[in-house]
Amino acid sequence: MVLLVLAGCGNGTNQPQTPVLKEAAPLPSTPAGPPLIFGIIYPMVNSTYETITENAEAAAGDHIKLLVQAPDEANLEQQIRIMEMMIKQDVDGIAIDPVDSAALIPVINQAVAKGIPVICFESDSPDSQRLAYIGADNIETGRVIGRTVDQLLGGQGMVLVESGMPHMLGLGQRLLGLQQYLDTYTGIDVLEIQHNDGDEGSAVHQLEQMISAHPHFSALISLDYVSSSGSILVWKAKGLKRYNIALGFTPSLKQSVENGQITRIISQNEQNWGEAIIHTLESIAAGASVPEFINMEVTVIGE
Repeated sequence: MVLLVLAGCGNGTNQPQTPVLKEAAPLPSTPAGPPLIFGIIYPMVNSTYETITENAEAAAGDHIKLLVQAPDEANLEQQIRIMEMMIKQDVDGIAIDPVDSAALIPVINQAVAKGIPVICFESDSPDSQRLAYIGADNIETGRVIGRTVDQLLGGQGMVLVESGMPHMLGLGQRLLGLQQYLDTYTGIDVLEIQHNDGDEGSAVHQLEQMISAHPHFSALISLDYVSSSGSILVWKAKGLKRYNIALGFTPSLKQSVENGQITRIISQNEQNWGEAIIHTLESIAAGASVPEFINMEVTVIGE
């Protein structure tokens, strides 16, 4: 596991848009006291999550400390152990990106029962007692991906789809939205769908296998961050000129658009999630109400 303790230190546009974060009620004045401690739990180590941490650190200020943890690879048991450790430490709030929304319900509810507010981001756990979800509508994200591919291919062609953990709610919703759009509005065929379980080595291997099995594919669609970064490696190694649609915004992905390895980035404005996490947990800690869904919207980069 990676452990970092940090002292608080629209669509269709070429530049990511910054959604306006709205709070449901003014923040009550917070009395002086020891710094708040917020935990952030990622599903795995990935450069996109590093971007979120940097944004959260910038928003934390001197009165908030961050406890940031992630398994080396996507792992349910490790996420549960991290949650249990943070509950024992009696942190002031937890934000988690759950690898399995249903399996994490008991430990999320355990934290809430102890008085520790929990929010989810990227992928939700709606049947738990979490107080809020930060991210985009993942079904709509899938539809935006489908519409983007439709525009690139003119409604016809053959695509490969690579995703992460099949049991991760947000990824399943993206795939559902994508399939709904393609089936309803296009003649585009999905040749194959693979799931890498959050492992970049598996993602690269699966991409190479799919490309070998379907050499006449028109485009690749990545529904998760691991698949997106893996596709860059494959495109560089093979010198491919096919359409490559990636999910998630980082400087390296933006550079890959400029270099031609990626055609479009579908971003849920992840670069702003850290601020939203800190703002939401701080509002809850101060006794303010917060929206159940903080919608970060979807942006298409590279058009």
